[in-house]
Amino acid sequence: MNAQKTMTTRAWAEMALLSLIWGGSFLSIRLALDEVPVITAVAHRVFWATLVLWGYIALRRLPVPRDPKIWGAFLLMGVLNNVIPFSLMAWGQLYIETGLTSILNAATAVFGVVVASLLFADERLTLNRAVGVLLGFFGVATAIGLENLLQFDIRSTAQLAVLAGTLSYAFAGAWARKRLHGLSPQVASAGMLTASTLVMVPMAFMVDGAPDLHLSVTAWGAIGYYAVIATAFAYLLYYRILGMAGSGNLMLCTLLVAPVAIVLGALVLGEALAPRAYLGFALLAAGLLVLDGRILGFLRKRP
Repeated sequence: MNAQKTMTTRAWAEMALLSLIWGGSFLSIRLALDEVPVITAVAHRVFWATLVLWGYIALRRLPVPRDPKIWGAFLLMGVLNNVIPFSLMAWGQLYIETGLTSILNAATAVFGVVVASLLFADERLTLNRAVGVLLGFFGVATAIGLENLLQFDIRSTAQLAVLAGTLSYAFAGAWARKRLHGLSPQVASAGMLTASTLVMVPMAFMVDGAPDLHLSVTAWGAIGYYAVIATAFAYLLYYRILGMAGSGNLMLCTLLVAPVAIVLGALVLGEALAPRAYLGFALLAAGLLVLDGRILGFLRKRP
């Protein structure tokens, strides 16, 4: 993999902030789901985030693409990166812990490497990537508990739904590389979320009916957090850190998100994860560190 960029203090601070924000998103989504149906919850997320990002683009006077092909690419990107994973993970959180959801979400990077190796000639699996992928898959299998999949109850189905969401994220990353390169990331994010809104809002009306706006302060606060802070603002922060730290270092953010979500789930919801979930996360973390070359680089430097 490419050499790691040097992490400045500012980059570390902003990556820690992004990890806290995304870690809190799992809790906020679960709190909203107590009062809002899944499809409507996702529609809220993409709709309000879209408004915020277009406001940002207007203030910055960023150029907006007019090519219909680009907007077609935005549509598929929105389905792969928002509609499918947001919906599957929100539904999954109805039946499994927020902390476990965040652990399974960490498999996104592992699936991303596998999908990229299948679709791009310059992303073939090297030895260290193959080892990292295997560790990641062992981590996922351990966190879920393969014996639980044999029962195939609602809980195991929910875990598979979350994993399907991470696989959709992986295909979204490949699609973005193929079709959205050269665009401002802020504009690409706004276009993607706009397309997602055009899908999710009508779907919410068809599936859930007109949205109930008489929600509690907790539910509105949760929606505001995961839509404005954990989606719109997080996208802007993500691309800012990407420019400073590079994709390899940013992968560490995935490792920091899960502990935040686990702690918040325990403190606010009283969740307690099985020991295998923590072991699975440790294996996943090791796999991610192998994937970005950090462990091998450290071992090579040792005398």
